[in-house]
Amino acid sequence: MNLVRQNTWEPFDLLSDLQTDLNRVFNRSLNRSDLGRSFNPVVDVREEANHYTVRADLPGLKKEDFSIAVENNRLTLTGERKEEKEIKDKGYHYTERAYGSFSRTLDFAVDLQADQVKAVYQNGVLEITLPKSEKAKPKQVQVEVK
Repeated sequence: MNLVRQNTWEPFDLLSDLQTDLNRVFNRSLNRSDLGRSFNPVVDVREEANHYTVRADLPGLKKEDFSIAVENNRLTLTGERKEEKEIKDKGYHYTERAYGSFSRTLDFAVDLQADQVKAVYQNGVLEITLPKSEKAKPKQVQVEVK
């Protein structure tokens, strides 16, 4: 006589199936090009003794397409990456490039010298140097040891 194991109901199997189905639905909807993904530049922030350096990737933008503002120790980078006009002769099979308006705001814990901020834009990379105020810079004190 052969023993046959009867299928048993496992609630965690149902949860796993539900998770898989939900992931499939959300991945499908997030990858659709008609949802209008927006462009959001990525940034790196590096702190030095006397200043901060912020680097932002802005590929395909011209200097006129974005602006930089510094106020109350807050850096705001705003702009727009415009969608290229569709070429009638050529069709697209797949597109991942994002377009649209963007705004990135970074708050700094120390006072900045807003009037001394410098920015350089080259090869799609914006580099902003934000000098710290004198009172925010680290002080070195000589200590006499006896």
